Amino acid sequence: MPVKKISRPKKKTYPVRPKARVKKVAESRTREYRVRQLGFPATLIYKRDLQPLHNLKAILRDLRDYFAGNVTGITRDEVIAQTMLRLLFCKIVDEQEIRADELVEFANRPNESPNDLARRIQKLFHRVKQKRTDIFDPAEVIEIDGADLAYVVSKLQDYTLVNADRDIIADAFEELIGTTFRGGEGQFFTPRNVVQMMIEMLNPTSGERIIDPACGSGGFLAYIARHLAHTRASDYTIVGIDKDAFLSRLARIYLSLIGESDYHLFCENSLEQPRAWRLETQRAAPLGSFDLILTNPPFGAKIPVIGKELLRQFELGHHWTCPERSRRIEKNDVWLKTTELLDKQPPQVLFIERCLQLLKPGGRAGIVLPEGVFGNPSDRYIWEYVRQNASVLAIVSLPPETFQPSTHTKTSVVFLQKLPASNRRVFMAIAKTIGHNKNGKEIFQIKPDGAPVLDSSGNKIIDDDTPDIARNFARANTGTPIVNNHLGFVVDQTEIDDHIFIPEFYNPELREELKQLEQSGKYRLMSIGDLIRAGVIEIRRGNEIGSQFYGTGDVPFVRTTDIVNWEIKMDPVKAVAEEVYEQYRNLQDVREHDILFVNDGTFLIGRTAMVTHLDVRIIIQSHLKKIRVLKPDQLSPFYLFYLLNSNIAQRQIAVKTFTQATLSTIGNRLLDIVLPISNDRAEIERVAEQVRQIIEQKTILREQCVQLVETSI
Repeated sequence: MPVKKISRPKKKTYPVRPKARVKKVAESRTREYRVRQLGFPATLIYKRDLQPLHNLKAILRDLRDYFAGNVTGITRDEVIAQTMLRLLFCKIVDEQEIRADELVEFANRPNESPNDLARRIQKLFHRVKQKRTDIFDPAEVIEIDGADLAYVVSKLQDYTLVNADRDIIADAFEELIGTTFRGGEGQFFTPRNVVQMMIEMLNPTSGERIIDPACGSGGFLAYIARHLAHTRASDYTIVGIDKDAFLSRLARIYLSLIGESDYHLFCENSLEQPRAWRLETQRAAPLGSFDLILTNPPFGAKIPVIGKELLRQFELGHHWTCPERSRRIEKNDVWLKTTELLDKQPPQVLFIERCLQLLKPGGRAGIVLPEGVFGNPSDRYIWEYVRQNASVLAIVSLPPETFQPSTHTKTSVVFLQKLPASNRRVFMAIAKTIGHNKNGKEIFQIKPDGAPVLDSSGNKIIDDDTPDIARNFARANTGTPIVNNHLGFVVDQTEIDDHIFIPEFYNPELREELKQLEQSGKYRLMSIGDLIRAGVIEIRRGNEIGSQFYGTGDVPFVRTTDIVNWEIKMDPVKAVAEEVYEQYRNLQDVREHDILFVNDGTFLIGRTAMVTHLDVRIIIQSHLKKIRVLKPDQLSPFYLFYLLNSNIAQRQIAVKTFTQATLSTIGNRLLDIVLPISNDRAEIERVAEQVRQIIEQKTILREQCVQLVETSI
């Protein structure tokens, strides 16, 4: 029997949408739903309705979080920042172009779709690009859809940016840009409190021509403009130069946002021959025409300036010699420029000279520089050049945290005045706190009991020394007496030791303490150099043997990290062969009761260890110095060991330790360490005996440890 086929109804078919279109429709509906759910204000807003703005920083922070969490395709900080800057300018131009009784374009309107809003804002941005061709490229667009744009607009539409306080705009700009475009070396922003201190110390005034020849994103120029606005200064000129096109653009944006209109910014290499600059730059920034310079130039041996054409225009692009130093080491020797060009020079050195070239006679400059420039023996010729061309007005030492977490480079600020002005007294200060810790987090003043210090309004006070330093400089400049401490003291030019311009070196609190010890009659002060000249002690440096010998034997090669808790580590990391030891044994001549002193090495300088009978068969590294007492009847090695570890000696060691490149060293400044030797013979014997017993007990314990290990399983 044939099987009857059952007919089934045909399945209804639908046209297939492309996947991309389905996704686009879904996203559009989702965004429109989000707009309705968030309930953006949509009322007619006239320019006269705009309210004062008090916290743009919080608004931008909220928008940044919104972009990161909600906007597809715009989640990276730099893209968010660029988008926000375009929209801020749309808001500003909108306010500038309409009358008080006209509707603002930068606002959500009733019964308007997000797409209609987007079209209006894009037209507005087109006008922005036509008006600010110096900032925006014609091809730039605002790349967010209408729904997300509606959210951004809702956060800003009720406020006026044009009439906002400059400080509010500047704070917001730094919030938006600072963490986004900071760069590997943190070069885009000098901390605002450092900038403010420099401005207050040099006090820009009406009628002055001001330049930052390494302006970066314009931080110095913006703060100078704010200062001049607050002091109601007029008829001033602000010029900025930077060789980075992107940073120059940011500088224009920054100054425009705070409402500064009379500025001149150029993308040029400030260290280039001025005749190679564009004509407009040459006209705006001729050498010898400026009253004031504030700058934080790029620095580092890894980015040297090379090329004879560049170097020959600078005296500091030449070799300098010190004839006296070829025969002996003397202080305050004269350095002479030769006709021989250098192969290269770090940019910060040349910027010192370029700044002085740009200044008028009597003009002032404040320059942030790495600390090494102020104390390195190899850089003393720089200060000979400065002495010939300028007066040093002030030096302010900044703490290591200043540019952290971006970079660990320790810096100071030098304030110069171009000759013929003459200044015989140098104001110095040491900022111990800078308002934030090494992680960039704000720190606050605290009372001895740990409670925060509050101002009259009940707010916690930032722990920052720079405001007090600026005030003390102003007082010293007007002849008002100041308390000589780390927040401000004056050093006569005749006291400057061997072109060393590091304020810690002249710390008045430490000097006063030594003076009081001597005046008490209980101590006589002798420097380590005095003891050497009297034949009481001798000092020798260790040697570098080469890493190829590490691990070739069991003779300890003692390095700086092996000096711990007054003794040499029981098991140093590096050990060498007997043949290597024999090569250096007579040269180093290590004996019991010699003192090993860490002379070089960050955070370790000043550590000491006394050589015991367990340690005489060693080689010591070149970063260590061996101190030997030659006349123990005049000075016990145990008492000397105590003196080197005393609080007063260790504090002197700290202030005489300078950073050379990446390595810290006390160098021959060790000879300047002053030791307060007791005039009480019984006191000397008592202390020496205590130290001797401690060293012997440590030695016995080390021997027991060695025996235990040797007899272990």
